Amino acid sequence: MTPLLRAEHLVKHFKAVRAVDDISFELYPGETLALVGESGCGKSTAGRLALRLIEPTSGKVWFDGRDLLGLAEREVRSLRREMQVIFQDPYGSLNPRMTVGAMLAEPLALHGLAKGRERERVAELLRLVGLAPEHAGRYPHEFSGGQRQRIGIARAVAVEPRLIVCDEPVSALDVSIQAQVINLLQDLQRRFGLAYLFIAHDLAVVKHIATRVAVMYLGKIVELADKRALFAEPRHPYTHALLSAIPIPDPSLKRERLVLQGDVPSPQRPPQGCRFHTRCPHARERCRQEEPPLASAEGHCVACHFWKEIEPFASASRPTPVNERLARLQAAFHT
Repeated sequence: MTPLLRAEHLVKHFKAVRAVDDISFELYPGETLALVGESGCGKSTAGRLALRLIEPTSGKVWFDGRDLLGLAEREVRSLRREMQVIFQDPYGSLNPRMTVGAMLAEPLALHGLAKGRERERVAELLRLVGLAPEHAGRYPHEFSGGQRQRIGIARAVAVEPRLIVCDEPVSALDVSIQAQVINLLQDLQRRFGLAYLFIAHDLAVVKHIATRVAVMYLGKIVELADKRALFAEPRHPYTHALLSAIPIPDPSLKRERLVLQGDVPSPQRPPQGCRFHTRCPHARERCRQEEPPLASAEGHCVACHFWKEIEPFASASRPTPVNERLARLQAAFHT
């Protein structure tokens, strides 16, 4: 299958800050690739580079086989219909002076869609995201955070795109609302065959929506794999630490928390060698001197010299015999 989006050796430096420092990835039609990492790792910058919302320092981006960075500005504008974005802050991304109906009608007019039936199309979009057609006359401040994010999603799908960059779309929402929005995104993906570049810092959220996961640290991708493989057998020590921080809802299960020592180094002066070695419990002299490449073994890519020697990650211990019946009852209740 030909990738819908392909990035090769993307670099973005803001003067001395190395926000994105040589990353490559592919995104296929109908799948969700999650970019995951701590704040400041460069994942949101990578998403903006993929859409050419900002210009890279170097590197290449192809969308549906077309060199996105080689296109003139007018040609890029014509592709905007196929590439949309959902932002983290649903209120900040909506114009407080416009009604919801006007905001949804704006991209339709811009791209010449639904001519003569804009009101009907706006009503369709609101119903599509779980809102009522009469909400079209309201302003953003009259909605809850979850409802505002639904409006942002409706605006993104209004022009029938093929790719949507979801930039932390649920991080500002309550946990219960997060689940509703994730379910909505999955429903829309199945219905329209959308591809998502899903940017997040929460692996618990990513586990429910991603097809593949790319873990970023200090401007680099340190692990890239199918979601099931990454959660079952993570290979990079940083991924181990991120997974160990996911809360376990079942009190009968136990897991050792892997707490990283020290702070994230400055992206202005990243460490020599492996960028993670200053916080890695398995670091050796080679890690301090030589940067590991992102090497692939059966489709599972990892940037670590010694990943084969690291003890396998235990996601959680089994319930104790005393709690086995309780665990079964809890599982049955949540089925």
